[in-house]
Amino acid sequence: MTEERRPETPAEENGAVAVFVVLGRQLKLLRERAGLNQREFGNLVGYGPDQISAMERGVRTPRPEFLQKADELLAANGLFTAVIPQVEEAMTKARTRHPEWYRGYAELEGQAVSLHDYSTMGVLGLLQTEDYSRAVFTQRHPPLDEETIEKRVADRLSRQQIFEQWPPPEFSFVMEQAVLERPIGGPKVHRDQLDQLLRIGRMRNVQLQVMPTGRDIHPSLGGSFTLLIPKGKEQVAYMEVQGHPKLITDREEVRILAARYGIIRAQALNPHESLALIEKVLEER
Repeated sequence: MTEERRPETPAEENGAVAVFVVLGRQLKLLRERAGLNQREFGNLVGYGPDQISAMERGVRTPRPEFLQKADELLAANGLFTAVIPQVEEAMTKARTRHPEWYRGYAELEGQAVSLHDYSTMGVLGLLQTEDYSRAVFTQRHPPLDEETIEKRVADRLSRQQIFEQWPPPEFSFVMEQAVLERPIGGPKVHRDQLDQLLRIGRMRNVQLQVMPTGRDIHPSLGGSFTLLIPKGKEQVAYMEVQGHPKLITDREEVRILAARYGIIRAQALNPHESLALIEKVLEER
């Protein structure tokens, strides 16, 4: 098994360890003092509970806008706004923290102005909750050691900051209905993941669709894939089969996948119908 370092926090990446560790602890202390759990506080600032948890633990860099809102809501009297310059510096110096084989794609993903994904077996990493992600890595065979699992989870959560960029990238996601119904991690993890899909699916720059299992025709039975356009670059595609990644840059291959994705979207439920189906599945759980 390849040895990997323990999870780096955003603070460790640029040497500002103390700032972010203390910031996370102070955030948790003031949130609890205000009588709010992570979900309640997240609703007030526009974040999910997993994102709040990651910031409180120092594995996610809080954005300046978040710090401004948190300072006001928690009556921090400038405690959070005072570190905004350090946060902005950390964001400009951030580097990708992923397994070597994944870093090329992860860097392109961080630069994306549009990203479109078709998922067949599980929820895309970019959309996963912390607990769902941990369940995925814990169930991996051959098994990963605990240190590697935590590193992978932290890295996966760090990618979700792409949803907070401005101007926002354009996203569309199509997932098979079976993905919604597969209770990875157990009932609570499953419900929280469905909640997260609803939250992300309601964002103005996100189109989330479900491909019903009952469709008797299907343009892509060959598996999952992602299409993205990095800023100032041509569209590329990415797919991963049994741990073997493939970054596709050939124009004709990318064109074929893009055309196939268009057909997939046309045959899937529309975004409104898809969110209604996710709500139905959630109610049944």
